[in-house]
Amino acid sequence: MSTIRLRGGRVYDPANGIDGEIRDVGMRDGRIVALHPEERVDRDYDVSGMVVMAGGIDMHSHIGGGKVNLARMLLPEDHRANRAPENPLELASSGCCTPGTLATGYRYAEMGYTAAFEPAMAVSNARHAHMEMGDTPILDHGAYVMLGNDELFLRMLAERQDFERIRDYVGWTIKATRAMGVKVVNPGGISAFKFNQRKLDVDEDHAHWRVTPREVVQVLARAVHELGVPQPLHIHASNLGVPGNIESTLATIAALDGLPGHLTHVQFHSYGNEGARKFSSAARRLAETVKAHPNVSIDVGQIIFGQTVTASGDTMRQHANADLGSPRKWIGADIECDAGCGVVPFRYREQSYVNALQWAIGLELFLLMDDPWRVVLTTDHPNGGPFTSYPHLIRLLMDKSFRDEQLAKLHPDVAATAELREIRRELSLYEIAIMTRAAPARLLGLVDRGQLGLGAAADIAVYRDDADRETMFAAPEYVFKDGELVARGGRIEATPVGGTHFLEPEFDRGIERELARYSAEHLSTSWRHAEIGRDELCSCANGGRLLPCRLHGRGGSK
Repeated sequence: MSTIRLRGGRVYDPANGIDGEIRDVGMRDGRIVALHPEERVDRDYDVSGMVVMAGGIDMHSHIGGGKVNLARMLLPEDHRANRAPENPLELASSGCCTPGTLATGYRYAEMGYTAAFEPAMAVSNARHAHMEMGDTPILDHGAYVMLGNDELFLRMLAERQDFERIRDYVGWTIKATRAMGVKVVNPGGISAFKFNQRKLDVDEDHAHWRVTPREVVQVLARAVHELGVPQPLHIHASNLGVPGNIESTLATIAALDGLPGHLTHVQFHSYGNEGARKFSSAARRLAETVKAHPNVSIDVGQIIFGQTVTASGDTMRQHANADLGSPRKWIGADIECDAGCGVVPFRYREQSYVNALQWAIGLELFLLMDDPWRVVLTTDHPNGGPFTSYPHLIRLLMDKSFRDEQLAKLHPDVAATAELREIRRELSLYEIAIMTRAAPARLLGLVDRGQLGLGAAADIAVYRDDADRETMFAAPEYVFKDGELVARGGRIEATPVGGTHFLEPEFDRGIERELARYSAEHLSTSWRHAEIGRDELCSCANGGRLLPCRLHGRGGSK
């Protein structure tokens, strides 16, 4: 590996308290190093006047697995307009709302992102999800395994089995699927839908198992914490998209009882039922509650106007929204004894009262949260909009006048009454660096990513400073992945293979006897086939690096 110096850039590195200082950044062997001013280097880049940040990290982006492939197949019209790439380094790929694996890596890298994580990997689909992520060039990747709707977990909970036994099952599942965290989607609700329930509130009994979402959240949050998983339980709360669902969201926060929890795409969970339309913003209520609960972090799931496709494990809510599909088609799937998924195309419209208010609610959440370390920038790709809209979203957050111009284009009732009109805050480059780099790295336990300290991975984005922040963040001048130049001025320069982040928690292997009995009685395949070996991850990633995450507490250190 060559030695590289970035000379004279304005560095924003919140993990190390650096806020716009002029300094050099050195790289050697894929890591950040200290270089003497007179030290000879292989390549010297003059980045004077430019902004230097760590590579971006998207902690919640649907980039691999069955539901993503279904979304790609459901919208062939999303692919037809694609032309063959002009850059010989880019292989043909397709799609805008849900790009193919290759295009996903290219488009993220062109924006300065060097890592993205799949937030909803089903156990039965884990091998496929890893293969897709391994086929995505440049990006580091990993996934959170879905629990809380699988039959064995609900059975153990209903039978009031010892917590330690359930914790061992959670530990086995994380290790078997090579996950880096645990996701719960509509706790108990995907399963309840299979028993013909059409709603399941936080303290409502599952029709068959007679357990509540509150119990599911409490047990999973405790299990994840005691296993030493760095990332808090990743929670897609009950009643997504339902007017008045703010009550369910606040009840979910209370259900954590002080344990760490990360509430995801909270824009879709911050709805009141006030006003003539019985649909209103509850962004302030949620922001104030999160401020009062330091154990809670959030990502927003901002909507972006235009065509996209919603792809979720939440079969219950996707079934309810199927009639709103645009174009009018959808897919629902039941994954045997495990989970489910629903895929519904959707077009967010500026003159729709509901869509306009959703847009305002997301921005209100970003701007009302005073601690950027606990709010992460996402669109819940592709559900709120494609990840390629991030530069536009950043400009909305940094430019009050631009935000007001966009608000004025919306449904007049929203434009005239949204609290967003009165919020004058504009985020700084330092705060953007937290929300897109340092905060997701900290929440995921990636100690050597999202920062530019000595010894950190040399994942770096260099932007030309531009008053139009959308232009600035759309095409960084230089992007380095592990010290290799991978993009320049929005053009791909190299396509290395990223690394796979995963966890290997400790647990009592005696739980495998329970798994053997359960799979013999209820499943069509052996539980042994679910376990993914390290050699398979290497094969999936075409020889990419394995990056075991550090465990904390009971789980020890790997």
